[in-house]
Amino acid sequence: MRHLIRAALIGIVALGVGTMACQSQEPTKKAVKDDKDRKMAPAFELKDSTGKVVKLADYRGKVVLLDFWATWCGPCAIEIPWFEDFQRKYKDRGFEVLGISMDDDGWKAINPFVAEKKINYRIVLGDDKTGDQYGGVEALPTTFVIDREGRIASVHVGLTGKKDFEDAIEKLLEAPAGKAADARPAGGGAGSADGARAESGPHPHGEGN
Repeated sequence: MRHLIRAALIGIVALGVGTMACQSQEPTKKAVKDDKDRKMAPAFELKDSTGKVVKLADYRGKVVLLDFWATWCGPCAIEIPWFEDFQRKYKDRGFEVLGISMDDDGWKAINPFVAEKKINYRIVLGDDKTGDQYGGVEALPTTFVIDREGRIASVHVGLTGKKDFEDAIEKLLEAPAGKAADARPAGGGAGSADGARAESGPHPHGEGN
């Protein structure tokens, strides 16, 4: 009898622990924010390695992974091959990666790193003003995934799982284009005001070819 009572007590305790564990689990994090919670990504104009001005508005109508990084940042180096994969995998679906380097040594540090890593997406040189616009960017990497209408759909501070990025990108690419296509001025090309298309093709060495 005592064995039965002991077994019953163990079962009750196990059930209670299991229930508590289930209750303590956090709800599944959404891949992207709801439409109503998305704010416009701050506009900027920065230069690539050739001196060409690159505007965020050039990418309106595309899903953009905007990565604040630096050559000395270990976690950044881990994420960069993922971003290269995303550039290859999703480019034809209206997706672009844009890297904003926060290196104090500028292109002297960036160019050799980009060549070594064979980075296939555009790199521009950031500044404190741009960092402040995006909340200070106190940690690197800090990465924003921006929807086709130029709104911030998700923010990732520090090293993030590849799948988290991939889920966000897929979600935004599958969403209807909405007003983004209508926002482009007729006949406008890259560099046009709000809503211009980004230039096509990979962007090794930040040159945008």
